[in-house]
Formats: sequence, structure tokens, C-alpha cells
Amino acid sequence: MSQSFQLQINGQHQSVQADPDAPLLAILRDHLGLTGSKYGCGEGQCGSCTVLLDGAPRRSCVTPVSAAAGKSITTIEGLEESGRLHPVQQAFLDAEAFQCAYCTSGMIMSSVALLKQNSNPTQSEIEQALQGNICRCGTHPRIIEAVQKAAQASREQRS
Repeated sequence: MSQSFQLQINGQHQSVQADPDAPLLAILRDHLGLTGSKYGCGEGQCGSCTVLLDGAPRRSCVTPVSAAAGKSITTIEGLEESGRLHPVQQAFLDAEAFQCAYCTSGMIMSSVALLKQNSNPTQSEIEQALQGNICRCGTHPRIIEAVQKAAQASREQRS
């Protein structure tokens, strides 16, 4: 049975009609046209659908829309500010941290959440934070490098 939900996505309020158990990913992609988050496994295991829910990384393919109502949702589309890429997005480009790019938005979202909590993570902490994000192309070394570069850029920006 369809219900009305008020969502705050990338700083904007959206009203959607959906089944309470509908995956947030379907709402984002199919109803709102925010296609940056990808459908991968549909089981919350690969991380390609990762969004930030109140700042924490969540797998939108297994998060019901009812659980996201009233919370701040940030998608990959919401990271840029005033036409400038988020430092993590820029670092991924600079480090060429992707091949097929299917996992990239999820990797970036998990990295953004990590750097909000820890502005100077070790390689081990980065690996731990990205543990739930799978890259089948094998670009993990460049992904780690990108997160390290983004952390450094963010620290320099604050100085």
C-alpha cells in the first residue's frame, strides 16, 4: 500500500508516494532521476548503491524508503558545491581511481563518510572503511591513494 514520504535529498525536500518497504535506491533512481547510486547485488554486499543517511554510509538497495524518511540523504549528485567537485571526487579523478566506474560512487560516498570522522586516516583505516565496497576491476591501490590525497587536500584547505 502506497504512502507519502517526505525525504530530504541533497538539501532539498522531496515528497514521494511509495510502498514503505520500497528500496531507497529505487526511489532515488526511478522516481527522482538520481542515477549516480548504482544497483549492484541488491543485497547490500557490494556497496555500489551507497548513500549517506545522516552522514553515515548506508546501502540504499536494502534500506526501505520508510527508514530514510525524516533523515538527511546525500547522494553522489549532492557532493559538489557551487560547481566544484568534492575533494574526494577530485582526488578520484586525479588518481584515476576507477576503470569501469561502476563502484565509484559508492567508494566515494564511503570515503566522504570516513573523512568526516577521521581527517587523517591510515591506510589500514581506509581499507577498513571501504571493506564493504567491492571493485571488480582491481583499482584498490589507486582508490586508497585517492582517499589519502583527499584527506591531505581537506587538511590543507582547513589550514
